[in-house]
Amino acid sequence: MLATPDHKTLLKAYKFPAAAWCLAVTLLLVPVAGIPGEWVLQDTLKSTILVLGTLLAAVVLLTQGLHSGRGNMLPALRWHGVLAFPLVLCVYALGSMVWSHTYLAAAEACRWAALGVLMALGLQILRRATMPLLVWAIHWGAVGASAWAAAQFWDGLDWFPQAAAPASTFVNRNFFAEYLVCTLPFSAYAFAQLRQAPWRPLVALSIAFNLVALMMTGTRSALAALLLIGPLLVYALWRYRRALAWAQWSRGSRWLAGCTLAAGVLSLGVLPTTQQDLIAEGNGSTALQRSFLRAGSVMKSQEYTVGSFSVRASMWKSTARMVIDNPWTGVGAGAWEVHIPRYQGWNNSVETDFYAHNELLQLLGEYGLPVGGGVLAVLLAYLLWSAQTTWRMPVHGRAGHDAALRAVALCSLLALLVVSNAGFPWRLASTGALMMVSLALLASGSTRTLVVSRRTVQGLLAISVLTFCGAAIVSAQAMRAESNIVGSVQLLNQLVLHPDMPVPDRQTLQDRAFARLQEGVRINPHYRKLTALAADQFAATGNLEAALWAQDSVGASRPYIPDVQANRVLLHSSLQHPQAAREAWEALAALQPDAPRTRALDILLLRRSGKDADAAHRLLSYFNQGIHDYDLLRFAIAIGVETHDQALAIQAYRLWVAGWPTEAEMQAEALALAPPAWRMEMQQH
Repeated sequence: MLATPDHKTLLKAYKFPAAAWCLAVTLLLVPVAGIPGEWVLQDTLKSTILVLGTLLAAVVLLTQGLHSGRGNMLPALRWHGVLAFPLVLCVYALGSMVWSHTYLAAAEACRWAALGVLMALGLQILRRATMPLLVWAIHWGAVGASAWAAAQFWDGLDWFPQAAAPASTFVNRNFFAEYLVCTLPFSAYAFAQLRQAPWRPLVALSIAFNLVALMMTGTRSALAALLLIGPLLVYALWRYRRALAWAQWSRGSRWLAGCTLAAGVLSLGVLPTTQQDLIAEGNGSTALQRSFLRAGSVMKSQEYTVGSFSVRASMWKSTARMVIDNPWTGVGAGAWEVHIPRYQGWNNSVETDFYAHNELLQLLGEYGLPVGGGVLAVLLAYLLWSAQTTWRMPVHGRAGHDAALRAVALCSLLALLVVSNAGFPWRLASTGALMMVSLALLASGSTRTLVVSRRTVQGLLAISVLTFCGAAIVSAQAMRAESNIVGSVQLLNQLVLHPDMPVPDRQTLQDRAFARLQEGVRINPHYRKLTALAADQFAATGNLEAALWAQDSVGASRPYIPDVQANRVLLHSSLQHPQAAREAWEALAALQPDAPRTRALDILLLRRSGKDADAAHRLLSYFNQGIHDYDLLRFAIAIGVETHDQALAIQAYRLWVAGWPTEAEMQAEALALAPPAWRMEMQQH
């Protein structure tokens, strides 16, 4: 039942300082924490911190609730309809475990459940008294993350693995930039609320530092989001100035703070990097240069033909085909990466990516139009309604202060929506947490209260404690799995780097690497990317049996990836497993029947099984259909020379010269292998 006015009064007076501190520390640690080395993925650590910190805050909140009540009457819990956003997606993910990829659907359900708990926790904690603590935690967390990025940009700090520096503790600089731009509205609010004059220049400089760190990344979606929310944020702070502390600042203090902010951006922005890999990218050597050049690159035509935009556009088109093919149910929660190869062309290799780089499209592809589209429509409608409601609120007093906070949350969510069109920030711990906090902040002004009994709170507390323990165990297992698989790859890297290693030592490392891989896969058989890396390294070091075992593991979890099936064909063939190789080829042909690689592997299997006549017949059939793939022509020349099939060799050689005229040296070598009587006719066009 809904609370009576007495319960509302009790709710208003009741505060959760310890729970607020738990949540604040969590929001600060998630972006700052990182693991030197590669034994655990960085976002695994961040997700662990977020989940455990959120659950710990929930335990503290419920424990305090039990000790604050009067008899059986406890402080009422606050709820809001926006909680349906993560709840509906969590329930659908649980349901899709039945018919889609069980593990990935379960992982999605856990993710939405954790984010839902965070949002619900935010509804209980966010008060006028606790909001400054959380805002400052977000701000200083962003400053800490920016400090790592600055050290990587200016000094070449290499403690944390980087796909592309400077990425702070986020592995990828795009992840870092997407997080950072979403924190700037909170930083601006914290700055505008400063009452102590000595702190104002320092905080202004810290915001300038964050802006420069964002520019260092050169992430265009984040820069676009900054350009969009910047004017809106400035206007919001001006509109609600009477409700914020900065309205009481002296004119001199305002000028000092403003000049510090501008001078900080200009002075830090022109400091050059000494890192040659960053300079070699051709985007300038300073933060300002990188931001301007990267933003200007959207005007270059090649960006849309061979650049990163073209790659993303390819994934978006494939995802659109997925939505069209599965409009009602989607492919299942988390299963985008499983099914996306089925909607891509044979010359498209981006199926190795885990996400569509567009959160809205991927949600539609996985959850379908009724659930995914409905949730998105309601969420966007709620945000528009919130913006309209905020606009109509008073601009001064307590209501003006609340309106300013709502404007800050809306600016952060707007930045998140912008970067969500070119990345996957909802799936990362840092940006996902900011999303839930912002939604909780918006909803906190219009919540309903629910009276609960002491027994209910005790039950919720028990569930929270058990969930915390379960999350800790699952996180430890995830880290064990990652540590073993990555450790296997690192051992194999030693073999690649030291080819002259004594045979006994090489075999020992091979055995250790395979044992670690098996242990990691036993814990989690669905680490597609890491297991595939180990498979490639085993193949490179000559351990084909282990490479095949790893590829089979990946194929069992992701059966529609053509690269995996092609690798299985080659490995089975090299290991003298003709029947298994043919079965793997049939799986590949079912995925890409008209791909050049599929045709070439078919000819390869025929040759290795001694069926050169069948191979020659099939090659002639391809040529008659106008199919002149590079590998087919090379196979045809070899078969023609070996079987003395003059017509096949001559036809293939002529087609090769006509299609690839720049390979004169290789073609001369092939010509030298042919009988002298053929050469003159082969060279005739």
